[in-house]
Amino acid sequence: MAARHAVISGASIAGLSAAFWLRRTGWDVTVLERAEAFRDGGQNVDVRGVAREVLERMGLTEAVKARNTTETGTVFVDERGEVLAELPSHGPDGATAELEVLRGDFARVVLEHLPAGVEITYGDTISEVVYDADAVTVTTASGRVLTADLLVVAEGVRSATRDRLFGDQVDRRDLGIAMVFGTIPRTASDDSRWRWHTTTGGRQIHLRPDQYGTTRAMLACTSEADVARLDRADALAWFRQRYAGTGWETGRVLDGFEVSDDVYVDQLTQIRMPVWHRGRVCLAGDAGWCVTPMGGGGASLALVSGYVLAACLSSADRFEDGLVAYEEWMRPLVDDVQNFPGWLVRFAYPQTRTGLALRRIADKVVTSRLLSPLTAKLTQVAATTRPLPPIAARPHV
Repeated sequence: MAARHAVISGASIAGLSAAFWLRRTGWDVTVLERAEAFRDGGQNVDVRGVAREVLERMGLTEAVKARNTTETGTVFVDERGEVLAELPSHGPDGATAELEVLRGDFARVVLEHLPAGVEITYGDTISEVVYDADAVTVTTASGRVLTADLLVVAEGVRSATRDRLFGDQVDRRDLGIAMVFGTIPRTASDDSRWRWHTTTGGRQIHLRPDQYGTTRAMLACTSEADVARLDRADALAWFRQRYAGTGWETGRVLDGFEVSDDVYVDQLTQIRMPVWHRGRVCLAGDAGWCVTPMGGGGASLALVSGYVLAACLSSADRFEDGLVAYEEWMRPLVDDVQNFPGWLVRFAYPQTRTGLALRRIADKVVTSRLLSPLTAKLTQVAATTRPLPPIAARPHV
């Protein structure tokens, strides 16, 4: 009997995890990636909760550990850089996780350990999808036609294929937070900690170490405008105006972004959907449930989704049953991260001096010796007492 064929759109963590596990369970796999080459770089992500077990089953725990960012902890600092409070980092799921890695490094580890036979095509995108109960036909922008048993859409939060096929089911929730990320030169004042400065006007500045001798920087602020729609020059000009007079390391960060080759601008938007599959098409990762950095754990959920998808399909008598089981297993993990309280944004991004003072008092209280064990639980995502679904099919050799 011919092997089943899966087409996966998107070659980041969710797509590569799906490629890894579907191939391991006997599928032929074709991955399409719109970028012209693999995308290195990116900011910190981590492996938490049940994702650590998935990584261990992949045999990649040590490979990810070897790419550790060298970050040792997380501190809140004032306008002089003096430490106000330190988040608990005890155990594997602290604010700085035991498996803390850059997004591009994480994805590359999975890419470099894909089972033999996974085909990856860069510089091509999906232009048309036709599906029924038995098959799905994908036409790409280059004119390639692929007939498959399954299409996995793992294109990220702004997935065009998802919008084309599931548009009536997509609930976008703009959190009102604009972010810009980039890599800047390291200076003598940088250390091994994630330094997090919050000031008035709903503005934050973040500096984090990496293992390459540079610093990963981020500016995050409240915004009614969708800054992600601006081109790079206009977006950086917007942030420069928005951060005028902020102080601390702001000038250094903005100047560094002007010459950085990996600047990325985002408007935090949750994606919520009542269903993640239709016919022979399913969603994985941010395309189906973007949790945003406010919720955290997106990389862990992406990694887990690939395993759960392959496992559920391997043991289902009917294809539809496998996709339903995949959604049922993943849904509690996603809901747990997405459903943070509405006041959290206002607390995290104070607008006034009074609000900032209250925020700093709260930071000291929740990081105190008495409450830090409870605070540590807030960073636990992708946590479950349920066993991972078993893989029933014979592994591909």
